Amino acid sequence: MLLAHGFTQTAQSWSVVQQLLNSRGFDESNAVDLPGHGLAGDVRSDLWGSAAHLVAAGGRSTYVGYSMGGRVSLHAALAHPQAVERLVLIGATAGIDDADARAQRRTDDELLADRIETIGVEAFIDEWLQNPLFAGLTPDQAMRVDRLRNTADGLASSLRLAGTGTQAPLWDRLSEITCPVLLLVGQHDKKFSAIAERLATALPNAELRAIADAGHSVHLEQPERTVDALIDWLAST
Repeated sequence: MLLAHGFTQTAQSWSVVQQLLNSRGFDESNAVDLPGHGLAGDVRSDLWGSAAHLVAAGGRSTYVGYSMGGRVSLHAALAHPQAVERLVLIGATAGIDDADARAQRRTDDELLADRIETIGVEAFIDEWLQNPLFAGLTPDQAMRVDRLRNTADGLASSLRLAGTGTQAPLWDRLSEITCPVLLLVGQHDKKFSAIAERLATALPNAELRAIADAGHSVHLEQPERTVDALIDWLAST
């Protein structure tokens, strides 16, 4: 199982999930630092390059991606179908359809990248965690100290090269993904629940599960329930 983190996180964000997987007999999980983050902070790559980076680390595996990591994993499934045996998307999207909305998001991402470079990582992470998407996280679950391992240059490059605004919408290509797909969303994450319902309709072999008492960061807010859902789904595919 290959685990891909979200924006501002690192591979360490999966540590609780990996511990739970190990306790349940799944001891072959590998978490990867994506370009611009953690030990890959000096790597500069767009989403397709990030997908190649991920596949190089994981080979043939079940790919589990959260948010940005979900978008990268989705690109991996399209570009490297021989490597992606199964796909799990947590709070992820296939892109923004509307060209004007996508252009606005690209502008917003550029402004956010400028903001990181201006105020530095520590101040930016504190601002980032105030986003309503992360309202359900406790201080421990937010893993602020781990996020501070990132650099301003790395995070800014990630937004400019692999942000949602740069992503060409993939909705018309989802029929190409024939491997089993699990879509996980938090019960309280209304925006991404709607996106997941659309993904479930467009993907040939997908199952949608909502995690109770969770928002956007399902695996951080409810790691036990997330692992239960993963293991139950794996047993059925």
